[in-house]
Amino acid sequence: MTTLFLDCANGRRLAYRKSDGQSGLTFVWLSGFKSDMTGTKVMELESWAESQGHGFLAFDYSGHGESTGAFEEGTISDWREDALQAIEHCTRGPLVLVGSSMGGWMALLAALALKDRVEGLVLIAPAPDFTDKLMWPEFDEEARAEIMEKGVFMRPSDYGDPYAITRTLIEDGRAWNLLDKPITFDGPVRILQGRLDPDVPWEHAFRLVEAMTSDDLVFQLVKDGDHRLSRPQDIDRLKATCEKIAATVRPGQ
Repeated sequence: MTTLFLDCANGRRLAYRKSDGQSGLTFVWLSGFKSDMTGTKVMELESWAESQGHGFLAFDYSGHGESTGAFEEGTISDWREDALQAIEHCTRGPLVLVGSSMGGWMALLAALALKDRVEGLVLIAPAPDFTDKLMWPEFDEEARAEIMEKGVFMRPSDYGDPYAITRTLIEDGRAWNLLDKPITFDGPVRILQGRLDPDVPWEHAFRLVEAMTSDDLVFQLVKDGDHRLSRPQDIDRLKATCEKIAATVRPGQ
């Protein structure tokens, strides 16, 4: 599909792709931290949704992919706002939100804001609260001091060049923490998590089992799975999960 652009009232320009389906249900992809809408999982899911007659939306947060803005200036508040802007302007009707890593946090925040529209969630290695509960604890005293005193720390990455972690990102993220209280969502929730995930330990993702109010929640632990869950068998599992959740929220269609 062609990349389109959404000019938001706040001055940001968000890149997105979308298609309209006939089923009445739209799947929305929410990418991870420093990821964009060109990844393997999102492209595969996009093709699947089109083949099944579902609508589909994927977009890049500000500072990511083809959207405007500088990554190092972004915060959880900004990316949440981007998600809501993209969803509200580019979709109509009922939704299933599919979030990967940080996108899982964004999916949960969007579901809380759009309660009347979000009928189901599919979360892949979901990382709610990751700035406060995963990032901050793993930094040594030197890194923490650099963040607090200089305002930024260049964090090494297994996936490319070091990238900036700012004091603003860490402090802003605390305002959106979810795991310390009930997360009110009663639709079906499916969580796919790799046991060998070095970035989001399965125990962190598993906290959603107790935090979420939904009784229709399935946590699937992939014994040999990593963080990305992008192998052919992982993508097949993701598609099958989305197919089942579509049948759950739209029975008989």
